[in-house]
Amino acid sequence: MQWTHKDTFALSAPHCVKCQGLGLCTSPRGIVFPCNCVLRAIFRACYARFRHCAEKEKRMSRTSLQLTGKVRKNTWGRKDEEYVADFCLVSRRSLTESEHRIFRYHYLLGADWRLCWRKLGMDRGTFFHTLYRIQAKLGRAYRELEPYSLFPLDEYFLDTIRGRAAQPSAALTRRWQP
Repeated sequence: MQWTHKDTFALSAPHCVKCQGLGLCTSPRGIVFPCNCVLRAIFRACYARFRHCAEKEKRMSRTSLQLTGKVRKNTWGRKDEEYVADFCLVSRRSLTESEHRIFRYHYLLGADWRLCWRKLGMDRGTFFHTLYRIQAKLGRAYRELEPYSLFPLDEYFLDTIRGRAAQPSAALTRRWQP
C-alpha cells in the first residue's frame, strides 16, 4: 500500500517529534512510511468503534442489505457483529502469542494497567512500550488489510465497492406497481 499525506496528515499528532506533525517519515534510503503516531491513531479509532459495537445492546443490532462484488450480488449482514469478529481475528493473526496475551488482557477484557503488568510479570515501562508497539502494529494491519480494510471506518460500514459508493440495483429501486 502506498501511504500519502492525504491518508496521514489528519491523523498525525501535531507535536510528534518523529514526523513533526506531517504523518509521514522518510528512511535514509528514501522510503516513505507512516509515522507511529498515525498508526496508533488508526488503532484508537478502530478500538473505539469496536467498543461501541461490542457494548451496544444486541437487540439494537440491524441487518442490512449489501451489494457485493462486480456482479452486484445482494447479501444480508450484521455489520456491527462482523466488525467485532474482524477486529478480533485480525488482531490475533497480526500479533505474536505474548503480544496477543497483553492485548487480550488490557483491551479485550478491560483489565487495568496495574493489574496487567503485575499479572504478566513486567515492569511498568516495558508494559507501556509493548502497548505502543501493539497499537502501531495493529494500526498498520487494520489499514493495510486486503481486499477490504477495517480503516477507514466509513468505508467499512457504508456500502462501498472498491472505493466508490455502491448504487442500488434497478430491481431494488423500482417501485412496486399493481
